[in-house]
Amino acid sequence: MRQRSLIAITAALAAGALTLTACGSRDSGDKGSDSGSGGTTVTIGVDAPLTGDLSALGLGIKNSVDLAVKQANKKKYVSGVTFKIEAKDDQAQPSSGQANATAFVGDSSVYGVVGPLNSSVAQSMQKVFDDAKLVEVSPANTNPALTQGDNWQTSKSRPYKSYFRTATTDAIQGPYAAQYVYNTAKLTKAFIIDDKKTYGAGLAATFTGEFKKLGGKVVGTEHINPDSKDYSAVVTKVKNSGATVVYYGGEYPQAGPLSKQLKAAGAKIPLVGGDGIYADDYIKLAGTAAAGDMATSVGAPVETLDSAKEFVNNYKAGGYSEAYGAYGGYSYDSAWAIIEAVKKVVDDNGGKLPSDARAKITAAVQNVSFDGVTGKVSFDEYGDATNKQLTVYKVDGGAWKAATSGTYTPSS
Repeated sequence: MRQRSLIAITAALAAGALTLTACGSRDSGDKGSDSGSGGTTVTIGVDAPLTGDLSALGLGIKNSVDLAVKQANKKKYVSGVTFKIEAKDDQAQPSSGQANATAFVGDSSVYGVVGPLNSSVAQSMQKVFDDAKLVEVSPANTNPALTQGDNWQTSKSRPYKSYFRTATTDAIQGPYAAQYVYNTAKLTKAFIIDDKKTYGAGLAATFTGEFKKLGGKVVGTEHINPDSKDYSAVVTKVKNSGATVVYYGGEYPQAGPLSKQLKAAGAKIPLVGGDGIYADDYIKLAGTAAAGDMATSVGAPVETLDSAKEFVNNYKAGGYSEAYGAYGGYSYDSAWAIIEAVKKVVDDNGGKLPSDARAKITAAVQNVSFDGVTGKVSFDEYGDATNKQLTVYKVDGGAWKAATSGTYTPSS
């Protein structure tokens, strides 16, 4: 997105923060903090929106990483190492994300970070982490440029070797949605709306490209202000356009009210979006207007996967007050990728973390391969997940229900 998945924003923010990054790195000579019992404490950072409109997703991310850490400690998975988490709230703001990244780099016990949710936030963090050789694994970012460069459509080039993600990208998610909308739902006239943010605009663009290629007609395009709650102007344009579907690139805090206002104005057509709207809060915001609306999200429904049964049971037993949400399984797997890398580095260094542990852990993440909650977890040469599965969900009876799962196959 977010976070799938970029979720327009300049890639480089304050140069001063980047300077602090270089000064704050403890990658040379640090061996982790003493746990007080002869072992080493390794901190896994978590960056996500823990407050604000997107906190329902962010808290699911944090809790799922917490569960992974607790399971690793319970199993004594890495001999001599105790894991803990340090969660920071980015409020879905790039500036906060960059500040959090700088703080993580400055903490010598942090050897990996899970997050963020939003792709625009990730843009502000990547260089900070890369300069410090500190690995970052996102469970939710879906914008292709994060791993394949700004010119990913014509010339892929990986910008930062310390950045990975367990979610698939909008290069696949947008076209996958377009194929379902056009071929399966038989909706051939689309009005495209986005929130002008990295994630939303990017997702809308990839949907539009495939939709037109299939023969679909785009009858209008519009942008909304994500800080606004009154969408009457765009609703009127949609109603007068003859559209049979609205495709929205953005997140649920805006998509829910937009769907509600569309139906109230007489535009009785479905709103379709990406993983950014796949949340229970979307249905709460849209009310009965959500019926028939659709969303794509990364992977398959966790509840249906044999590989996720233990995760689901342990999460319930953990007593977390918030749902694991759309990215819970991916967050657990992101944390476990770091844990596996720490194990590899410790085992290769006689049971201890070496002086260049951050760099070695980053390199080890590139080569991890394990059976995770969401299926096989490994990364390609760009740091992207090799698992490309997606699911279309439809609101039925006041709840999201899976309609179909698969992956994008380019149309001929």
